[in-house]
Amino acid sequence: MNQLDQLKAHTIVVADTGNFKQMAQFAPRDATTNPSLILKAVQQADYAPLLTDTVAAHRGAALDEIVDQVLVRFGLEILKVVPGRVSTEVDARLSFDTAATVARARRLMALYEAAGIGRDRVLIKIASTWEGIQAAAELEREGIHCNLTLLFSFAQAVACGDAKVQLISPFVGRIYDWYKKQGGAQWDEAAMAGANDPGVKSVANIYNFYKKHGIATEVMGASFRNVGQIVALAGCDLLTISPDLLAQLQASETPLAAALRPRPSPPKRPWPMRRRRGRGSWPRGVWTPPGTLWA
Repeated sequence: MNQLDQLKAHTIVVADTGNFKQMAQFAPRDATTNPSLILKAVQQADYAPLLTDTVAAHRGAALDEIVDQVLVRFGLEILKVVPGRVSTEVDARLSFDTAATVARARRLMALYEAAGIGRDRVLIKIASTWEGIQAAAELEREGIHCNLTLLFSFAQAVACGDAKVQLISPFVGRIYDWYKKQGGAQWDEAAMAGANDPGVKSVANIYNFYKKHGIATEVMGASFRNVGQIVALAGCDLLTISPDLLAQLQASETPLAAALRPRPSPPKRPWPMRRRRGRGSWPRGVWTPPGTLWA
């Protein structure tokens, strides 16, 4: 059995691409997109008509409305391939504006619903800023489920769990990149691989915290640089993986076992994350060390 099929025995596999024709060969349950992936797709001849046809059909509309139409058009095509959910992203420029994020998310969902797609098949991707998390909390109360992305710290994960968001996407690769850059010539790639990878440790710490405290928010590892990072997180709720890495997994017969396993839940819930005046309690810089809350 190849590694991709082995991984599916432990984790829900998600395709991270806008190339819906390519993703079919990997049979993922869900898919994630972002504007960069959609831009990459429309530059291919097979997908360019989706852009030109959508623009032509909405000529005269505001640019941001046309962009949302294109994103949803791709989402609709993806949902013909995957049996589960697609994640569609809110304009990242709204990441520090709660009201604008809520409004844009509602508009995206309305476009899906107008096309006959139920809310259970769509996740709205929102940046894990404080404002984004508050927007997601409001949307979840309305039945619009959210995928909180650009998540680099334990503090962000605690806040998302407290907000009862549907799913978070903690990034592995960008944390790995940061540590590798800081390590410079002293960085030991072999010693910091697999379970020792800083990005892997971050996701594992969040996953274990959620399971220990009975937090229902799904954990979907994201932003992978190599197969080793994926293998080290087998057992995570979901993993969203690029086509290149999915192909590598599919081509390998190396045994793969679950690395993460749920732990029993204690009776008490964890402490809530509160925002102090200003941003004093929020993560400083790009990341916070696993297990650290800035207080």
